[in-house]
Amino acid sequence: MSEVPGLDGALGVEHLEASADKVVVRFTIGEHHLQPFGIPHGGVYCAVHESTASIAGQIWLGDKGIVVGTNNSTDFLRQAKVGDTITVTATPIHRGRSQQLWHLDSVDQDDKLIAQGQVRLANLDQQLPPEVLAQFTGSVARD
Repeated sequence: MSEVPGLDGALGVEHLEASADKVVVRFTIGEHHLQPFGIPHGGVYCAVHESTASIAGQIWLGDKGIVVGTNNSTDFLRQAKVGDTITVTATPIHRGRSQQLWHLDSVDQDDKLIAQGQVRLANLDQQLPPEVLAQFTGSVARD
């Protein structure tokens, strides 16, 4: 577990880069990421993809509302193993008034593509506590 709150913390995700145009996170596959047959559970990639896209989308939206995931589609391309370090990068495909679409790549330490996905977010007209956004950006408003 890391100091990062929520599921990202439980999965050992480390936040490396966070901006309105790109978010990069990293985690190392451990025994707690495995499904019963001893290989990494696909849900780990789905969860990290959604969290990473949500961080990116929220930074972009800033204090104008809150984002929620509405669709998560992840393809698993190559099997990772315990000890592999996975880097996940979120980049925007579309950012609009009511929704956003983000592309996610998960690569291993050799830069081999492990999983790839898209996460759609809805932009809701709700208040986000300023301290939540500040933990990723150091500020509250979008540049």
